[in-house]
Amino acid sequence: MDYQHNLAQEFLEFVEQQPRQSLTQLLSRVLRKSRMLTGAEAGTIFIVRRKRSGAYLQAVNAQNDRIRVNASDFEVPVSNKTISGYVGGTGETVIIDDVYHIDAAKPYSFNPAYEAKNYKSITMLCFPLKNYTNHIIGVAQLINRLGPGGTIIPFDPHMAAIVGPVARVVGTSIERTDMMDQIRHKNKVLQNRNRQLADQRSHIGALQEQTEEAFLLSVGLLARAAEIHDEGTGNHIVRTNEYSFFIAQHLGMPKEFCDEIHYSAQLHDVGKMSVDQAVLKKKGRLDDLERAEMDRHTTYGHQILCDSPRLQLAAEIALSHHEKWAGTGYPNGLGGADIPVSARIVQVADIYDALRSERPYKAGFSHEKAMDIILNGDDRLDPREHFDPRVIELFADTHLGFAKIWDELKDPPGAAPA
Repeated sequence: MDYQHNLAQEFLEFVEQQPRQSLTQLLSRVLRKSRMLTGAEAGTIFIVRRKRSGAYLQAVNAQNDRIRVNASDFEVPVSNKTISGYVGGTGETVIIDDVYHIDAAKPYSFNPAYEAKNYKSITMLCFPLKNYTNHIIGVAQLINRLGPGGTIIPFDPHMAAIVGPVARVVGTSIERTDMMDQIRHKNKVLQNRNRQLADQRSHIGALQEQTEEAFLLSVGLLARAAEIHDEGTGNHIVRTNEYSFFIAQHLGMPKEFCDEIHYSAQLHDVGKMSVDQAVLKKKGRLDDLERAEMDRHTTYGHQILCDSPRLQLAAEIALSHHEKWAGTGYPNGLGGADIPVSARIVQVADIYDALRSERPYKAGFSHEKAMDIILNGDDRLDPREHFDPRVIELFADTHLGFAKIWDELKDPPGAAPA
């Protein structure tokens, strides 16, 4: 078990040596390291994509020591028609000694149509890449393990146990990098559309609508990329948006404010993307220096967001959502009405959802238990010190609305990490 853990850690450090690498660069490193680990002559990494007709595997990176290959040549449906499609659908690891002589009782088969030209596959190791919620986000397919003198030999069965933790560790890194690539792509789309707006005034209405859609998608992807670091967060950011929108409406805030907090609240912890990864991923209690670094996620978040005119409210929330009504919070020790109302709203929304949510270190509380803690406190939380009394009074009167949002957006069974 220690060997597998050390191997997974070594693998993660290898593939993340370039922190700003693109998805293509990351997958190239993952595949190269997988081949080194297993002695495979060739291999392909697929990413799970979806369209109306169903899920499919997109070949994103391919390597072969004998011939030149192009990963963009093909897509594979998620189905039993191929080995990789079977693994992408079931999450099982498959080891095959001869792909042209597979036991007829097996549910999958080898499809020669996907064979590289002038190359013959014989032995194969195919395993899934999963994220922290255990969802399959890709498949690694390794071909022809080389033995002494360049002979092709079977993959050892124990390799399935070795690649398991490796696949889980790198799966989350791949998903995060994929999201960041999508954000960068959407930002380019935004820039192109803004240039089009200047040249095509007659179509400004339609283009603005498309730009707004791309903007909101980018904001959501940025929030989700930040949450990837935290195990078991699930739909937390989506629910935080809805709770905050609900509170703002019932406080009688202007429509513009309500609409803006409806997408800004989800960015409250975006600063965690800049926190030292060793601190962020540490299991157990943080020491004083580590806690100080973790607390800096508020200022980091403000720095990330403050330069965008559309994200000023989000920057305000990121900076101040850990301030307390009594002035004992951080980072600036603000108190009372000096705390932006947006941050006071998101603080209650964030804490309610944290109390309800299951985490690796705690069970989720019922609505009644969460409501009692927010209104009456416990050994860790004093509502008179933490919260704006007006927001707490509203929560007491409308708490069933929070329960309804939770029930509508709660994470599906099995979403928590295994």
